[in-house]
This record gives sequence, C-alpha cells and structure tokens, in this order.
Amino acid sequence: MSANTSKLYDTDYGLWLASQIDSLKSHQWDDLDIDNLIEELEGLNRSNKRELESYLVVILTHLLKWEYQPSARTGSWNGSIFNGRKRIARLLKEQPSLKTYIPEILPDAYADGVEIACRETRMPSDTFPPECPYSISQILDLDFLPGDEELPD
Repeated sequence: MSANTSKLYDTDYGLWLASQIDSLKSHQWDDLDIDNLIEELEGLNRSNKRELESYLVVILTHLLKWEYQPSARTGSWNGSIFNGRKRIARLLKEQPSLKTYIPEILPDAYADGVEIACRETRMPSDTFPPECPYSISQILDLDFLPGDEELPD
C-alpha cells in the first residue's frame, strides 16, 4: 500500500473508498489500506447494531404508550410502530445475524423506551414493568399491539 492511499483516507474519504473498491475489484491486494478497511468494516457493523437498537427503542416507546395510555392512542403511534418493524425486518433480511444481537440489546432499549415514554406521557416510571413485557416475536410482529388482544369469554 502506498503512503498516499493511507493519507487519502484522512483527506478525501470518497476518493479513498473508490480506490479501495478499485483495488479489490482488480485483485490488487498490495494496494489495500488494510488497517483503515478493518476500521471501516467494524464501524459499519457497529452502525447496523445502533440502527437496530434505535428502531427497537422507538417501537418499545410507542408500544408502552399504546398499552398504558389507551385514551391517547393515535395513528402516528401505530404508524411509528409499523415503520420501525418494517425497517428492522429489512435490516434483518440484509443481515440475519443481527437477530441474535436483539436479546443482548433489548434490556437497554427497553430502559430507554420507558424513559422516553415517561417523558412523553408524564407518567411515573413505576407505571411500566421493570422488565420488557413483550417477547421479541411480539415486538417484531407487524400486527401485534398490546391491549388489542381478544378478551376470553
């Protein structure tokens, strides 16, 4: 790898990226900036995990508001839940291994969702369960909304 390639990473990211793509396509392994490529790939993986967690927080916030403030339910809450679920489905389709990451991030995503729901509803935090009351399959289910279950006869 030339010193210019490494400098390019700091001075013109787009040009550096194009040069790395060209080197990969043409199998010019010696021209690759391995250290910065590793850094970029690790960053991409962290970014995908952050994106997943962000969508989970939004979904959980609105599920909590939907369940614990039924008189204030809005179409935008429903739309936000649906949008988050669709985005997660797309993300998991592109990167199925992220699904195994959900149990790890769910407690923090739920805690954030509770905090946001408290701020938005002005309800005290002890209104909400201390641990996430929804299963992962419920959270990701396009049709699940808490409190909408049919009551037994």
